[in-house]
Amino acid sequence: MKKIDWYIIKKFLGTYFFTIVLILSIAIVLDFQQKTDKFTANEAPTWEIIKYYLNYIPYFANLFSALFVFVACIFFTSKLAGNSEIIAMLASGVSFNRLLRPYMISAAFLGLLNFSLTSFVIPDANIKRYEFLNTYWKDKKVKVTRNNQFMVEPDVVAYIYHYETERAIGTRFALERFEDKKLVSRLTAPRAEYKGDGIWHMNTYNLRTITEKGETLESGTDLDTLINITPQDIVIEKNEFETMTTPQLNEYIDRQKKRGVGNIQDFEIEFHKRFAALATSFILTLIGVSLSSKKIRGGMGINLGIGLVLAFAYILFQTVSSSYAVSGEMPVFAAVWLPNLIFTVIAIYLYIYKAPR
Repeated sequence: MKKIDWYIIKKFLGTYFFTIVLILSIAIVLDFQQKTDKFTANEAPTWEIIKYYLNYIPYFANLFSALFVFVACIFFTSKLAGNSEIIAMLASGVSFNRLLRPYMISAAFLGLLNFSLTSFVIPDANIKRYEFLNTYWKDKKVKVTRNNQFMVEPDVVAYIYHYETERAIGTRFALERFEDKKLVSRLTAPRAEYKGDGIWHMNTYNLRTITEKGETLESGTDLDTLINITPQDIVIEKNEFETMTTPQLNEYIDRQKKRGVGNIQDFEIEFHKRFAALATSFILTLIGVSLSSKKIRGGMGINLGIGLVLAFAYILFQTVSSSYAVSGEMPVFAAVWLPNLIFTVIAIYLYIYKAPR
């Protein structure tokens, strides 16, 4: 590490965090203005509001992290180029590839920082943030679900017609077991209540068992049975994937796939996005350096304009491709990584044909 490396790293990171603080300040003021009437009407305590915005800061900063990286890179690199500092570096024998080293180190630091926040810090902050919003702004919790059917384990299927989230009670409950695709038992109950730790309580029940010799019917009351179903498996809240750490998200996706649940594309997209963001930091940094390291007529404005167009094009492309994954028209992995692939091609083109030598 040379002085020039530390100089560029400090410029890069300093501009990045300054941009975040500036945008966050504006975002918090606008958000507070939008919600202040509801906060007042619902008598939200001042300390709870402060904690809400402390949890809001990492969420919003990470939401547009790629844009902040891009803008910061273009902004300070254009300034260096405008002051002829990059020309001086290249004239002194520093190659452009060598000049990229501190940029890539900065991109790696920011990528790992954002990945760590997204994977372990922001999920917990989002839980608290959503709890506050549901209490003092607008309650968006799912209260009731209907026609819930899923695979509990291989050859075991559960059905709950009506499930109330607040009381953890399901009606018209049925649990069917199969062997060689043939029904061997069927447990039914007009009402089943979740007690925790996988235990479901049924006030009355009927158990129908089918064997080669015939059928038997058993009826009873007050049955506690262990079933590998939790309320989280039945009720999927909007943006629930944002409240899960990366290990929890991976575990949830695997469990739901084994149970035959099909509407988990949002969870898969979020999982792949967290890893794709690591590559995004390097791609957008390379584009930013290649685009803005030449001193051009018109100065920083042109570079910022082109950079913002590319950044918003990336975000738009990412949103569109994700919608195709949600609709099932494109595999999730391809939808998430396709924008990175295309912008990698753009980065290589700018590096070869636009970067100074």
